Amino acid sequence: MFYWVMKRIFLGPVLGLLFRPWVKGLDNVPAEGPAIIASNHLSFSDSIFMPLMVSRPVVFLAKAEYFTGTGLKGRLTALFFRLTNQLPMDRSGGAASAVSLDAGMEVLRGGGLLGIYPEGTRSPDGRLYRGKVGVARLALQAGVPVVPVAMIGTDKVQPIGKRLPNIRRIGMIFGEPLDFSRYQGQAEDRLVQRKVTDEIMFELMRLSGQKYVDEYAAVVKLRLAGKQKEPFTEAAGTTAPEPEGDGEDEASAAG
Repeated sequence: MFYWVMKRIFLGPVLGLLFRPWVKGLDNVPAEGPAIIASNHLSFSDSIFMPLMVSRPVVFLAKAEYFTGTGLKGRLTALFFRLTNQLPMDRSGGAASAVSLDAGMEVLRGGGLLGIYPEGTRSPDGRLYRGKVGVARLALQAGVPVVPVAMIGTDKVQPIGKRLPNIRRIGMIFGEPLDFSRYQGQAEDRLVQRKVTDEIMFELMRLSGQKYVDEYAAVVKLRLAGKQKEPFTEAAGTTAPEPEGDGEDEASAAG
């Protein structure tokens, strides 16, 4: 109920008037049945604008820290994320991340739309970075199509580190659903996972017009922060929103 009230009555109409989002290819989102919506990630506001344009609810995997905060702010943040169809994602890798991806699988098994950012974190410079294979594992295991969507201009509306957005027009382009049924039975094959992920990233590059960098965005952020590279699994970090000014986002393998 909270999700629909915010989308239809409060947040949706206000943002529509202020930012006048334009949309192409919205009919590529299935009217029913499970699907993954895989997006590039330029800004925290991606997770606000894109679900507003899709008539069906979109459930995102959000980093688990949003659900474990302390104090009044932490509790309110956790409540907001739960009420707006967010699921906690453990990005530490290994078994913990696998369990988190299982939550996304349940959404798909229930016939829902699952939103994922394959890069795992926002782009530090507007370029498109290497995707992590969690999106491929989910698509192959669930046997669902992947709809690529390119967010346009949201990095200008709310750059990393800026809390208050700039009022300007944004856009999004939904590509045709990608069918990976030819890989049926190969969901655990790492080479297949990488091939599927790269195909998704190619479509995002084509739709968005971004320059592609064959490196993980999280690693680039660590380097920009002057920190040593830290190992992490490809499957982790396929998640969604990060609030602006989040120190962890600026210096770690955030999703």
